[in-house]
Amino acid sequence: MISLTVYCLTWKKVISLSMVVTRISPTQTVVVSTWRRRAFLFVGSGVSGGEEGARYGPSLMPGGHPDAWPHIKEIFQSIAAKSDGEPCCDWVGDGGAGHYVKMVHNGIEYGDMQLICEAYDLMKRVGKFSHKEIGDVFTQWNKGVLDSFLIEITRDIMYFNDPTDGKPLLEKILDSAGQKGTGKWTAINALDLGMPVTLIGEAVFARCLSALKSERVRASSLLTGPSTDDSPVTDKKKFVDDLEQALYASKIISYAQGFMLIREAAKEYGWKLNNPAIALMWRGGCIIRSVFLGEITSAYREKPDLENLLFHPFFNEAITKAQKGWRSTISKAVEAGIPVPAFSTALSFYDGYRSEKLPANLLQAQRDYFGAHTFKVLPGQENDFVKGDWIHVNWTGKGGNVSASTYDA
Repeated sequence: MISLTVYCLTWKKVISLSMVVTRISPTQTVVVSTWRRRAFLFVGSGVSGGEEGARYGPSLMPGGHPDAWPHIKEIFQSIAAKSDGEPCCDWVGDGGAGHYVKMVHNGIEYGDMQLICEAYDLMKRVGKFSHKEIGDVFTQWNKGVLDSFLIEITRDIMYFNDPTDGKPLLEKILDSAGQKGTGKWTAINALDLGMPVTLIGEAVFARCLSALKSERVRASSLLTGPSTDDSPVTDKKKFVDDLEQALYASKIISYAQGFMLIREAAKEYGWKLNNPAIALMWRGGCIIRSVFLGEITSAYREKPDLENLLFHPFFNEAITKAQKGWRSTISKAVEAGIPVPAFSTALSFYDGYRSEKLPANLLQAQRDYFGAHTFKVLPGQENDFVKGDWIHVNWTGKGGNVSASTYDA
């Protein structure tokens, strides 16, 4: 994958442009700094698609000075991939929005790949499926709601044998994953913005853990845990059906988190984003292209300011239907001692997000106890002992009672 930066020169007027743009590397770009350009209409465009995208049309995600779009629209949309006749390219938004959306695209790509890897691992180690059987499952999944480029190529990988001995090539590949950094950038930015983009973060950490190959080999002989033989699969069809639901539900969570991050970034950086166009641009030409994205496009066309994908009836109903299989799959993995960080963090996020109350009240009390960081009380709970905007309590009897009107800790 590459990043493309286009400069459109105009001699009609001098424009002072202040925008969040990117540190540029030969392959990817991350939003980190501010540039000013005069006499230029600056456009930063994310590009996705790999070799196939270069040959048949990529997904293009342009952003920058809005006056530049009419000058480049015809060119960009003519070379972009098409999905149902529509170009996978539209104006993302002002500032560094184009490159930012590409960064989040790559973060979601990390999450999708990790989820698929966990599904493969469960079929192989718990279900005792052969590579052909796993390939058959991915073939079937690619005909339904999980229809996507990544499911398609995973199917092909499962069927691919080393021509020298006829054995699955996959089994000869070192289980130590590399990364270019875009998933990490997405996770770091999510932390900076205070957004719980947990699935992408876990996908990055899963790659980091895989890289500790020599330590894992040693740990495998020293650390004990359940055996996959302790949780045999007696009904393969149910096992696969549950796994499909887990993958679908977790995928919904991943995209919901990704769009939460994009929404928060727009607020933080002052961007006016074209949310329906973002999902449309990912429907073809890029690595995460899938039928699933059509539903996201429809959701944002119906309500461009949708607060969360989970609030849309389609995704709400889909999660509800998938929940039993989702929970069953994770339980099965835990019983068998198989790591499923992406599946499990997706479910934990969902359960946390739907919780009216979380144990953060205890966390705030702890912070106030050891660091006098203060806390707020629930509406209607103020009294002579706890009152004020931000309150510090004398938990030990050795300090003093303090209230404050500001909070900066």
